[in-house]
Amino acid sequence: MKSHRDLVKEIALDLGFSYCGISKADFLSDEAKNLDTWLKRGYQGKMDYLEHHFDKRLDPRKLVPGAQSVISLMYNYAPKKDETDNAPYKIARYAYGKDYHFVIKDKLVEFMDRMKVSIGNIEGRVFVDSAPVHERAWASKSGLGWIGKNTLLINKDSGSYFFLAELILDLKLESDGPIKDYCGTCTKCMDACPTDAIAEPYIVDGSRCISYLTIELKDEIPTEFRNKMEGWTFGCDICQEVCPWNRFSQPHKESQFAPQGWEELSKTEWEEMTAAVFSDVFKKSPVNRTKFKGLKRNISFIKNTDR
Repeated sequence: MKSHRDLVKEIALDLGFSYCGISKADFLSDEAKNLDTWLKRGYQGKMDYLEHHFDKRLDPRKLVPGAQSVISLMYNYAPKKDETDNAPYKIARYAYGKDYHFVIKDKLVEFMDRMKVSIGNIEGRVFVDSAPVHERAWASKSGLGWIGKNTLLINKDSGSYFFLAELILDLKLESDGPIKDYCGTCTKCMDACPTDAIAEPYIVDGSRCISYLTIELKDEIPTEFRNKMEGWTFGCDICQEVCPWNRFSQPHKESQFAPQGWEELSKTEWEEMTAAVFSDVFKKSPVNRTKFKGLKRNISFIKNTDR
């Protein structure tokens, strides 16, 4: 008879997830100390939401009463064609197509439904960057990879171009173990960051990260970052581009992640974009997170400082 653990792995593969790992739902004691230090240093910038729900970020049982297992999943978004080098204004690879929240959430709901059909009554919740879940920590604990010096989860066989998602359940499952850190003495991600956001190995000063500056920050971009954005208009992939492990990344097979027209825009069309064009080009795109006003701010800052 197939074990519940084997069933979980089979469903994950069938739904298109590249990797699936399982951890015991417990308190993340080491991460608690690190998160507290990170917040006290002010590395969250103006992302005030990271200061809230401290306990829930570290204990899945606070999110799902009676939780016993955390199922961590990785969904590939490495593009078939790199649009970055030729684009007048750059967009992070994860935002090329449809917003991953919509794509993966549907798969997670189906995942839960299929488990209930096969196993019976299961209580739990599904997450894809939708609640205070310390997703990289759980993925690392379940052996899907290790947390690199750029603080992203790196898989030894496939790199780091992955979305992470979780199911937190009251079902007891056999756990997978963590793997070792393979970053070694490499500091390419730290050396390549134009804003010096990787303050020290394994610690990112979020307030200096280009992804923060172009997405999370709602105020004007500080002038100290003039000539340092390197054309990144929404998000940034520099620390992933230089990571040696991403030479193993393989193109995704998700049609919904294909670019939806923005890659054809000329430099002038970017700079003269109207709200109507923005709504059309970035319909159901992650770029909506920065809104039209934010994107125009980013373009203006880059145009007037980086070019």
